[in-house]
Amino acid sequence: MPAIRIVLHGKAAGDARVRTAVHALRKDSHDVEVRVTWEPGDAARLTAEAVADADAGKIDCIVAGGGDGTINEVFAAAYTSGLPAACSLGVVPLGTANDFAHATGVPVQDLTAALQLAATAKPQWIDVGLVNGKPFINLMSGGFGSRVTVETDPALKRRLGGLAYVLTGITHFAELAANRGSFRAEGFSWEGRFVAIAIGNGRQAGGGVPLCPDALLDDGLLDLMILPELDHAARLDGFSHLLREGAAGVRAELVTARSSWIEYEAENELNVNLDGEPMLAKRFRVECRRRVLPVRLGETPLVSNAQP
Repeated sequence: MPAIRIVLHGKAAGDARVRTAVHALRKDSHDVEVRVTWEPGDAARLTAEAVADADAGKIDCIVAGGGDGTINEVFAAAYTSGLPAACSLGVVPLGTANDFAHATGVPVQDLTAALQLAATAKPQWIDVGLVNGKPFINLMSGGFGSRVTVETDPALKRRLGGLAYVLTGITHFAELAANRGSFRAEGFSWEGRFVAIAIGNGRQAGGGVPLCPDALLDDGLLDLMILPELDHAARLDGFSHLLREGAAGVRAELVTARSSWIEYEAENELNVNLDGEPMLAKRFRVECRRRVLPVRLGETPLVSNAQP
């Protein structure tokens, strides 16, 4: 019987809940193996090794054990390594925000249930986004909001959740400056100054903030959200609404589009957050690859279940 391979973030190696979950599945006759990361790059390397073992028929599920960054790293490595169709992906949520797990119906408070879901659920095929060829699974954001996400204290996030981003944004409000850039997509173009952008394969980031509330994980399309520059009096209020309520809080101000590809170009570098990984970019092309990863998820509105 093929095994389940967990690629576990090193910080969670001593988590008693993980051990309990693994022991519970082993008692149910599942063969569960655990590989623990130690330094940057380990999650991708261990995933590539797991894909090779899946090719050999030794494992049939690779589980990302960690936060949204770990999930993105494991899923991206599985995609680039050529995950065979007979092997699925799963999630054991161990991060602060757990945006992907929350949005896809993976039990966040019960790791045993999350691992059981990864072991037994029917795989659902999801899209992958590519930013200049680099894969991402959930959502990329850019502008001041991306900078706030990076600079928010992890301890504050653990205590306050999404409110931590609002407080950090207010603290840095004097530094809030708009970016200028141009966007192109299928049947769409826009150029101007903006405070924040999001490009979603999934819907939420930053501890449950729905930046792309209508996105689907399996439609072959990416959702673009642009918050244009606001006048000085409305700037803090608008940005606070965005961080607390997501796109719905500033719906009247937004520019939106949906496309299988999106291009951006500017003279100055833009702060970008790619599923937790900070980047700087003057130009990028984002493309969607439709239904290329089989993932074992819970009940979620992010999967359409439509035929390919």
